[in-house]
Amino acid sequence: MRFDMLRYLQLLLCTGMLSCASAERYDVVIVGGGASGTAAGLQAARMGARTLVIEEFDWLGGMLTSAGVSATDGNYRLRGGIWGEFRTELERHYGGDSVLKTGWVSNVMFEPSVGDRIFKQMAAREPNLTVWYRSALSGISRRAKGWSVTVKQGGRERRVEAAALIDATELGDVAKTLGVPYDVGMDSAAVTREDIAPARANDIIQDLTYVAVLKDYGHDVVMDRPEGYDPSLFACCCVNDLCISPKEPHRMWSRDMMITYGKLPNDKYMINWPIEGNDYYVDMIDMTPQERAEAIRQAKNHTLSFVYFLQHELGFRTLGLADDEFPTEDLLPFIPYHRESRRIHGVVRFTLNDITDPYAGTLYRTAVGVGDYPVDQHHTRYSGWGELPDLYFHPIPSYGFPLGIVIPAGYPGLLVAEKSVSVTNIVNGSSRLQPVVLQIG
Repeated sequence: MRFDMLRYLQLLLCTGMLSCASAERYDVVIVGGGASGTAAGLQAARMGARTLVIEEFDWLGGMLTSAGVSATDGNYRLRGGIWGEFRTELERHYGGDSVLKTGWVSNVMFEPSVGDRIFKQMAAREPNLTVWYRSALSGISRRAKGWSVTVKQGGRERRVEAAALIDATELGDVAKTLGVPYDVGMDSAAVTREDIAPARANDIIQDLTYVAVLKDYGHDVVMDRPEGYDPSLFACCCVNDLCISPKEPHRMWSRDMMITYGKLPNDKYMINWPIEGNDYYVDMIDMTPQERAEAIRQAKNHTLSFVYFLQHELGFRTLGLADDEFPTEDLLPFIPYHRESRRIHGVVRFTLNDITDPYAGTLYRTAVGVGDYPVDQHHTRYSGWGELPDLYFHPIPSYGFPLGIVIPAGYPGLLVAEKSVSVTNIVNGSSRLQPVVLQIG
C-alpha cells in the first residue's frame, strides 16, 4: 500500500502528537476577563474589531465579581463609559439607584453573581466578541503583523493570531513575559517629586484581601474552627471586650457598623474589612504558580478565621458563607482582591502632581477617563506598617487619566490595563478603584 504522508500527518494531528490546527484569527486578543478586560472586550467589539477574551475562570468582571468586591468606590456622579452602563444595568436589575445603597461603604452595592450575569449579558449582545472561559495563556510570540498566542482550554491547545494584544491580567503577567519594564512597591519622592511619597523606594505593596460573602441563614451556622485560628489577629476589628490595644484607635467602629459596612441586597454581607479584619499581606507578584497557590491558600485561611471570629467571638452565628454566590467548592471567590500589581513603564507616567496641578503640563489633553477617589492604601497587615506614609484617604481633586498610561514604551501592538498601568504607587491608590479600571479597559 502506498504510504500517504498527508494522511499520516492528519492522524498525528488528531491524536495530539503534533501541534494542532491552523491559527484562529482575531483583530484583538485580551488576556483576562476582569474589570478592564471585560470593558476592553466590549469596546473593541463595538468598534468593529473581531475580539477574543481569554478568561481563566467562569465569570466576567474580575475584582467586581470574581474577587467579590461588589461595592464600588468613587465616581458616583461621574458615570462615564462602561462603568456608567454597568451601573445603569444594576439599577434596572434591583429597581433603582437608591436600592443599591445597602451598606455604608459605597453608594453602589450588589451581589457578585448579579454583576457577573450583567457583564455576560452585555457581552452576549456584541456579535464581534468571543469569550473563552476556563482558558489560560500558555505561549506567546511576536509576528510580523501582530501576535501568535497559544491557549490551553479543556485539555487541548488552540493557537490564535491577532494584530493587537491587551494584558488585562490581575498582576500584569503578560507584560512580564514579554519583557516590559515595570516597578513594584513604593516610589522614591526624589524620583516622582510627590511630596507624600517616602524618601526611599521600597518593594512594599498593599495588603490584598480574600473577600467572603456571607448571608443570613436565620439559624446557627457556626463553621468548624479553621487551621491555626488566632483570635488575637482580629480582636480589634471593632469595639468589643477582646480589644485592648488597637492599631488604629481613631478608626474604631461598633460591631454593628462593622458588619453593615458591606451589606449587600438580599441579606448578604461582603466581608472586606480593612481594620484588623481580613486584609492580608503577601507579595504574590513575582511568585511561581506553585508559590501563588500556597499564598492563596493561606489568604483564604486568614479570611475563614475572620469569619469564624465574627461567628464565634462576636455572635454573628446566623451568618455563614453564602451558598448561592460563588460556584466554588469552598464558597469563596475565584480570586483574591489585588490592590497592587506591576506598574509598567509607559510612554507617560502619571503622577500625583499631574492630578493636583494638571495644567502644569499637557497630559490633560490626552485624558480618556476620569476618577475622583482619594488615595487609599492598605498596609496595616504589613509587619512594619507604622513606618510607612499614612495614605488613608489622602484627598485629591477629580482628574482625567491620560491615554499613555496603557501604552508600554517600545512594544507596538501591546496595551496594558487593569492595575498594571503606568502610574506611580501613590496614584495607584486612586486609579485601582473599580470605576476607573473599567474606564481604563
